[in-house]
Amino acid sequence: MKSHEQDLLLLCRCILMDASAKCYTEPNVSIERDMLTIKSRLTHEGLSFLTITLPSFGKEFEKSLSCAKVTSTAFPGWKRWRHLPAFLQGFVRLVFSADTGDLLDDPDIAAIEGIRQIAYSFKKLSMPCTPERVNRALSNYEKVECFLSETMPTGDINLFNKVSSLLWGNVFNEQLNCSELIAKHGPGQTAEHISGNRKYTQRNWHERLEPFFPSDLHLMSSYTQLDDEFDGINCVQFADEEHEPPVRVVTVPKTLKGPRIIAIEPVCMQYTQQALSRYIMSRLGTSYLTAGHINFTDQSINKRLAMSASSDGSLATIDLSDASDRVPLSLITTMLKVNSDLLDAILACRSTTAQLPSGKVLTLRKFASMGSALCFPIQAMYYYTLIVVSLLTKHKLPVTLRNILNVTRNVYVYGDDIIVPVDEVVDVMDTLTCFLCKVNTDKSFWNGKFRESCGTDAYDGYDVTPTYIHHQRPHDMGRVQEIISLVASSNHFFMKGYWKTARLIRSWIESILGKLPTIGKNSPALGWHSFLNEFTVDRMSKKLHRPEIRAYVVKPVYYNDSLEGWSALLKFFLNAEVRSVKDIIDADERHLSRSPRSGTSSIKRRWTTPY
Repeated sequence: MKSHEQDLLLLCRCILMDASAKCYTEPNVSIERDMLTIKSRLTHEGLSFLTITLPSFGKEFEKSLSCAKVTSTAFPGWKRWRHLPAFLQGFVRLVFSADTGDLLDDPDIAAIEGIRQIAYSFKKLSMPCTPERVNRALSNYEKVECFLSETMPTGDINLFNKVSSLLWGNVFNEQLNCSELIAKHGPGQTAEHISGNRKYTQRNWHERLEPFFPSDLHLMSSYTQLDDEFDGINCVQFADEEHEPPVRVVTVPKTLKGPRIIAIEPVCMQYTQQALSRYIMSRLGTSYLTAGHINFTDQSINKRLAMSASSDGSLATIDLSDASDRVPLSLITTMLKVNSDLLDAILACRSTTAQLPSGKVLTLRKFASMGSALCFPIQAMYYYTLIVVSLLTKHKLPVTLRNILNVTRNVYVYGDDIIVPVDEVVDVMDTLTCFLCKVNTDKSFWNGKFRESCGTDAYDGYDVTPTYIHHQRPHDMGRVQEIISLVASSNHFFMKGYWKTARLIRSWIESILGKLPTIGKNSPALGWHSFLNEFTVDRMSKKLHRPEIRAYVVKPVYYNDSLEGWSALLKFFLNAEVRSVKDIIDADERHLSRSPRSGTSSIKRRWTTPY
C-alpha cells in the first residue's frame, strides 16, 4: 500500500474510533471488521473506494432514512447481515432493526452522524478525475445542449407567461437605465486569459453592448480620455456578433466521480454582466414579492429551515442536477418579455457560443453556463416562477399578486437549493421536470426526518453535516493550500468531538510548521480552536494595546502588474463606486503595481491578533 493510502487508512481508523465513541446507546461500537473491509477494498480499488464507493453507501443510507426502512434492494454491491449491510453494521443497527430493517423508534443520532462522516469524509478529496470521467462530463454538457434544442417544455406555457408577466413586471417596475449601473471586473479568469490589472487596459468591445453599455462611458475614465490619440475611444476595437469570442468551457475539480464544468466569459461580457447582476439581485432582495425568499448571499435562511424541517417535517428540500445548464434561453426570453428594457440588456451581455476543450464551438441553447455573472440570479428567478406556476395550478388559483404572495410564504430559493412545503413537493418537482429541469432525487428529501440544503445536513433537528477532507497529507511548507485546508478540517473535527481525528491531522501539520497556537475563531492566524474560544498570548502590543501572537498568517502571492494613466484612474473610480467599508480597510495599498495570483497563497510568521 502506498504511503498516502496508509495515511488515509490511519485517518479512517481515527474517524471510526471517534464515531464509535460518540454512540450514546452503545458506546465503543466494534470497528475492527469495518477496518479490515476498508483496508482490503482500498488496496484493491484504490482511492475510488474512499471517494466514490463510500459516498454511494452514504446515499443508500439516506434513502433508507427517508423511507424509514432498509429495503431488500438497498445497498447494492454490499454484503448483507440479516436485514442490514454487513459494513458498519455496529453503527447501522443503532438506527435500523436487524430483524426487520425498519427504522428504530429512537435511532441513535450520533450513529447517523457517524455513518455519514465515515461515508463522506473523502468525497471531495482534491484529485484529478480520470480522462474518461472528464470526457463523460464534457459529453453530457453537449447532450444537454442537444436536449434543449430538441425538447419542448410540456408544462402550461400560458400560465408561465401570465405568472412571469405579473410577478417580474412588479418586481422590475421601473424602467432600467443602464447608464446608472456600475460595471465591475471580477477576480476570476477570462476567455482571453486576461487577468488582474490587465482587465482595465483591454479595449475590445462587442457592438451589441453599445446601446446599453456604451464604450465611452464604461471603458473611458473621463471625457478628456475620449480624444487621447493613444488610449482614447479611437483605440476601442468593436466586434460584431459573428466575430465575438466564445466562452471558454473548462473543467475544474469537484469530486473524483466527475469534474465541475464552467464557462469562462470574455472580459467585456464579464464586466457588464456584473453590473446587471448586482441590479437584479438588489431588486429581488428588496421587492415585497421576493425579499427573503430568493437569496444570494445569506445561506443561513435555508440552513435554518432545513434544520427545523428535519424535525417537524413541514418543508421539503429539492436539489437540481445540471442546474444552470438546463435553464433554456427561450423560456427566459418568455419570462422577461414584460420587461423589454431589462431583457434586451441581459441578452446584450449574454454570450451566444461556447468553445469546448476540443476546439468545437457550440451555439448555446441554455441561458448561460456556470461562470456567467447572470447565471445565478436568472436561474433563481426561473425556478421561482416555476414554483409559483406549480402551486397556483395545484390550488386552482387565478394569477393575482395576492395569490402569488400566499403560495410563496414557505418557498425559498438559493441557487439550485430549493425549499417548498412538503405537501407541495411532488407537484413542484413535476412542474420543474415539465419545464426541462432535472431533479436530483438522491439529494432531494421530503419523507422521513433527513433534510439537506446549502451545505447543512440535518436529521430530526440535529446537525449531521460531515466534515470533508479536501487534501491529502502535505509533507513540506510548499503545500500551502493543503496545510490551510487541513488546519480547517482539524478544527471542524475537534469542535464536533472527533478528537482522535483532529489530533492526527494536527500532528501532521505540526510536523511541518512546529507547534501552532490556540486561537479565537476570527483570528487571521493558523492555529487550533477550543470550545471556550481561548487563545494564546505572546505579548501585549505597545502600539495597538492588544494581545498578540507570533504565528503563521495566510498571505496572497502577488505578481508585478503595473497599471498607469487612464486605466489606473478608471480602476480607482470603479472601485470607489462599489467599495464597502470592509473593502477600504482590506484594500491593498499597492494594487496599482501588483495583482494577487489566483489560487496561490503563502504562509509567513508575523505578529497578529489571536482573536
